[in-house]
Amino acid sequence: MFSKARLDSGQIEMLDDAMARVLSKKTPAERISIGFNMWVSARGMLMTHLRKSHPEWDDDLLGKEVARRLSHLGD
Repeated sequence: MFSKARLDSGQIEMLDDAMARVLSKKTPAERISIGFNMWVSARGMLMTHLRKSHPEWDDDLLGKEVARRLSHLGD
């Protein structure tokens, strides 16, 4: 079902076989919920990091920078 993962500069994301089995048993809605919650967590951690690193930034600028980084715009 799952292809052999490669580890090189072209692909850094790797899914452990055990996690692949767990996720394959989830419903599509459960997998979407897991992904969304991971995104919310990443956004919160990034917001906290940027707020500490740039206390002079207002909420609007923080939000824009978080959105830029999470959307990979400007990379």
